[in-house]
Amino acid sequence: MPEAMAAPRAQSGGKNNGGTYVDRDKPAQIRYSNISAAKAVADAVRTSLGPKGMDKMIQDEKGDVTITNDGATILKQMQVLHPSAKMVRALYLMHLFSFHVNVLANVLMLLWSLAQRFAGSVFQLVELSKAQDIEAGDGTTSVVIIAGALLDACSKLLQKGIHPTIISESFQKAVDKGVEVLTGMSRPVELSDRESLLNSATTSLCSKVVSQYSSLLAPMSVDAVMRVIDPATATGVDLNDIKIIKKLGGTIDDCELVEGLVLTQRVANTGVTRVEKAKIGLIQFCLSPPKTDMDNQIVVSDYAQMDRVLREERSYILNLVKQIKKAGCNVLLIQKSILRDALSDLALHFLNKMKIMVVKEIEREDIEFICKTIGTKPIAHIDHFTPEMLGTAELAEEVNLDGSGKLVKITGCSSPGKTVSIVVRGSNKLVIDEAERSIHDALCVIRCLVKKKALIAGGGAPEIELAVRLTEYSRTLGGMEAYCVRAYGDALEVIPSTLAENAGLNPISTVTELRNRHAQGDKMAGINVRKGGISNILEELVVQPLLVSISALTLATETVRSILKIDDVVNTR
Repeated sequence: MPEAMAAPRAQSGGKNNGGTYVDRDKPAQIRYSNISAAKAVADAVRTSLGPKGMDKMIQDEKGDVTITNDGATILKQMQVLHPSAKMVRALYLMHLFSFHVNVLANVLMLLWSLAQRFAGSVFQLVELSKAQDIEAGDGTTSVVIIAGALLDACSKLLQKGIHPTIISESFQKAVDKGVEVLTGMSRPVELSDRESLLNSATTSLCSKVVSQYSSLLAPMSVDAVMRVIDPATATGVDLNDIKIIKKLGGTIDDCELVEGLVLTQRVANTGVTRVEKAKIGLIQFCLSPPKTDMDNQIVVSDYAQMDRVLREERSYILNLVKQIKKAGCNVLLIQKSILRDALSDLALHFLNKMKIMVVKEIEREDIEFICKTIGTKPIAHIDHFTPEMLGTAELAEEVNLDGSGKLVKITGCSSPGKTVSIVVRGSNKLVIDEAERSIHDALCVIRCLVKKKALIAGGGAPEIELAVRLTEYSRTLGGMEAYCVRAYGDALEVIPSTLAENAGLNPISTVTELRNRHAQGDKMAGINVRKGGISNILEELVVQPLLVSISALTLATETVRSILKIDDVVNTR
């Protein structure tokens, strides 16, 4: 930890105030250790930025492997796989009981303290990435890289003797000015402009593992969002109205958008697999004989009693099925039960004879989406099973997926609740999971444009423009503020520098030329990684929502300010 060792030392390392030793070096060491840990995390995800970024293979403690270059996913897994604090603490406790290794115990205690500090900084950057994922859905890698660069700038400013509070306040001034600059270089967009929405979704997908399928996934994402909102009045998008169903088999080319309901559960009775003019009921009670309480038991002593029990069971179930049929139901969805069998073989037999399609094992968390999609209401008791509780649809059928399984599709709902389903296909679990994450990011990009209807250029153009404008702004300030604002602007060059480096270009010459172009007033100049040079990035249709850039800048600055103000770590038992 060279930075920590390089922490500036006070004239007096400590003094005795009434018997209490005060270590003046400790706050500086805490700050430097936090900055070092956070920079290490930022460096770990740096190589994943941009269309030419590398992917990470992550293996968790269960042996499950994830391949991704999504910043939020990488950091979420990193939090799980951050063992240093636990390992060192275990070693410390193990040696604590050995009286012959006091020196080793003291060393391990120090290491445990340092590991805790590192874990705290890592946790803050993980939370930063999560916040960006919730707010904007995209830019999760960029926000961590910007935070790492700003912390590096803080480290240099601290070594010059500038107080952390002055740095913190100057950074707030810089981010306020930065938001102004970004808003000034953005251009408004209408939700009716499908071409701009497609360009934004395509830019988001370009850096993903499934980027070669962006021509399929981008229109699918745009259509999905447009179908669950009213473009004229919408100010937000509830992504819970868009259900992503993962089904192993086929390729990503087989992904499709379905206006209706898709269920991965198979039809229980093989006799009925297609129903037109469907009337759909959703029940939350069991179609099986009732069971006694755990403390009770029934003793059957002869065959006559056994026959009577079976007749009563048969009569009970038949009455249930008749009431379902009487209501006009021809498609029955049954919620999963943990108490007893939700559907007995006898009930399935009766339902099959009455030509009622049955889909069982419906998960509790899917109930709300199903009800909203097909307009049905969940029925908790047979007495409430009436025609008013049923949903209607043109067609309910079980679809064969070319030998790789089956799906149940319910389409043509008469009272659709503005929901859609996206079926994601793939040859293996890794591809499907990455496709799902990519579609989620594309959906979030369109959601950003619904929330804030403005676009901004990509390719590092906003960050270089900020660096140039903040340098100019710093000349209007005086004293230490000017140093800090200039350092803030210089730190933002890490994004174009990383993009160039990951694309195999010379980062120094590329950033220098880019800065020169922006100083001459070419605000839309950015790094074109496809052609390997600098060009007008808007003409290349590389655009992103303004909200993504503003969110990344403000969240990164808030996190850096909070880390900067920490001067001690207190461990509690």
